[in-house]
Amino acid sequence: MNTRKEIFGKVKKVLIKIGSAVLTGENGLDLNIIEHLVDQMVDLKKRGCHVVIVTSGAIASGKHRMGITAPLKSMPQKQAAAAIGQSRLMRVYSNAFGKHGIYVAQILLTMSDLTDRRRFLNIRNTLFTLLDWGVVPIINENDTVATDEIKFGDNDQLAAMIANIIEAHLLINLTSTEGLYDRNPARSKKARVIPLVRHISDDIEAVATSEATDVGTGGMRSKVLAAKKVVAFGIPYIIASGKDPCILKDLFAGKEKGTLFLPMAEHLTSRKHWIAYTLRSRGKIILDEGAKKALIEQGKSLLPSGIVGVEGDFGVGDPVLCVDTEGNILAKGIVNYGAAECRKIMGLKSSKIAQVLGYKDYDEVIHRDNMAVAKKTS
Repeated sequence: MNTRKEIFGKVKKVLIKIGSAVLTGENGLDLNIIEHLVDQMVDLKKRGCHVVIVTSGAIASGKHRMGITAPLKSMPQKQAAAAIGQSRLMRVYSNAFGKHGIYVAQILLTMSDLTDRRRFLNIRNTLFTLLDWGVVPIINENDTVATDEIKFGDNDQLAAMIANIIEAHLLINLTSTEGLYDRNPARSKKARVIPLVRHISDDIEAVATSEATDVGTGGMRSKVLAAKKVVAFGIPYIIASGKDPCILKDLFAGKEKGTLFLPMAEHLTSRKHWIAYTLRSRGKIILDEGAKKALIEQGKSLLPSGIVGVEGDFGVGDPVLCVDTEGNILAKGIVNYGAAECRKIMGLKSSKIAQVLGYKDYDEVIHRDNMAVAKKTS
């Protein structure tokens, strides 16, 4: 059976990420493109498919509204442009869906909204409620308040995280290119779109450049890195041209457009995906060979006896990387003890924790349930 038809035929919940280069034209927002995309999304809803949108375009819209043609250099300028452009962006979406009697909901997020587990789950519940009501959630980064510490980096990464939250059946990343090319199309006329990626190898990452458009922040490399996160949760991911007026219709018809990334057969649970790809590490714990084997091959928790070094100043409940003595990443997990405590108990048996610290809340430094482990290597 045709792989694409099989995948698209099962989709009941789709996340569509639309980049700035798709949404903007010479006169600011490209209303014609938006109308075409919305009409196709409405058709998907009529077929019983839930639609969630992650959209860019607020800053570009704000710049156009203010008549600014030069690049914005400072964070306050970008935040001001986003504040101006976001309301217009939502109005355009609202009007386009409103013609079909469909309501939209605006959700603005920062990274801190997703790294806090309680807020993460609150966002999840809100999104599911909106979908139950037949409303189309439209999500964007809250550029007006975001700082470097709480920014996603770009909407490719935001979309990857939202796909985990809503347990999407497919993520479509609409951009200004036809898909992932086998070489840089700007430098070679022999460049061809790669139609199918079964495994994101080093070679696949190598052909993805980090060059972005004038109105966008994420290049193709960002989209491939986002793909790694999405397929790790068992979700198919496709990069395709949002400038194609029939792109969504054609994709769901099984036509070979764009680049399709197949999901991993063995994928992470929602919680472990959140640990692995949403949380930002606060430090490192260095493990000996015995602990490395226990984590990777035996599925064990991390005990203090296997720790040979601690880096950083993390606290209880912080996400921390587990690495071997050569610096290779083995896992990421949420620690039961802070850095200072780990330094005191490293190398000791769990039975000695209370003797050294004066208390023992846990036998494990990181419990297996709070750990996302890297795949076994040969």
